[in-house]
Amino acid sequence: MQLPDVVRIPLPEGRDYEIRIGAGLLGQSASWAGLPRASAAVIVTNETVAPLYAERLREQLAAVYARVDVVALPDGESFKDWPTLNRVFDHLLQEALDRKTVLFALGGGVIGDMTGFAAATYMRGVPFVQVPTTLLAQVDSSVGGKTAINHPLGKNMLGAFYQPVRVLADLDTLDTLPDRELRAGLAEIIKYGPIADAAFLDWIEDNLAGLLSRDKALLAYAVRRSCEIKADVVGQDEREQGLRAILNFGHTIGHAIEAGLGYGEWLHGEAVACGMVLAADLSCRLGFVPQAFVERLRSLIQRAGLPVQPPQLGVERCLQLMRVDKKAEAGDIRFVVIEGVGCAGLRPVPDDLIAAVLRDHGAG
Repeated sequence: MQLPDVVRIPLPEGRDYEIRIGAGLLGQSASWAGLPRASAAVIVTNETVAPLYAERLREQLAAVYARVDVVALPDGESFKDWPTLNRVFDHLLQEALDRKTVLFALGGGVIGDMTGFAAATYMRGVPFVQVPTTLLAQVDSSVGGKTAINHPLGKNMLGAFYQPVRVLADLDTLDTLPDRELRAGLAEIIKYGPIADAAFLDWIEDNLAGLLSRDKALLAYAVRRSCEIKADVVGQDEREQGLRAILNFGHTIGHAIEAGLGYGEWLHGEAVACGMVLAADLSCRLGFVPQAFVERLRSLIQRAGLPVQPPQLGVERCLQLMRVDKKAEAGDIRFVVIEGVGCAGLRPVPDDLIAAVLRDHGAG
């Protein structure tokens, strides 16, 4: 049995936890040892992932917990809302499950976010474990304790910071991931290069073909390095008071695209990829990076099969949606900008400059 790679999230008050990364982890009893003791566990998943992996996980957890339930939710970003979240609460309350019950988030970012939010709020907090089955969730959304649901006026606007007790990233679950979802996950991997690690950006450019063909060794390194970068950032700024905002490179425009089109029309990673191109252009116009960097990033994102041009939502509509972004202050839109390859910062950007970039990139 090959031991997993382990990345530790350093947090105060003894709340550190491990991200375990490797192939075949779902079926290994060691993966589930040392978790909080309880009489019951609940696997929260979706109707796509459940037939693939829920029974395998249930069998493993049955050796640890006397009772293991499965709650399968509808699949998709459009269901990341209160009515769907209430289905989790309904099960917990109808079954009179206590505050030691452990929740397991088996799925992508939507399931991870909703399960984490349920765990944060049920009886004021129960433990939960992230078991991400998409590349995007393994490198980003399962790590760091952000939990949320969407509101029609803004993405992830209702939520809480609540850390899991463990993250288990089984690379074998990526075998069943549709190509479009794999590419969306690559967007979040690409993000880490410009904001924190210029050498990693070089590595991604050199190894993109292998990542797209699902080379396990390359995916293992990409997931581990992404988690290492995020762990370092989260360890310094758990609740996004400053540094952690850099992890939202591309997200200000990306979230506006998702909300403007309707959740689920574009995948989150697709919207972020496009947002990174426009945010790189903003960084250039602000004098931080040369035009050559904008073209470099655009080329990489195109090679990954991701969109580089926003939908025609209209400039004013985009600006309106960006003002609902969590990074906005007093109505001013703030962007994560690249201040040099491998270095990012959060800065207010004038509306007229944002509007010019949106128009020049075809947003209408």
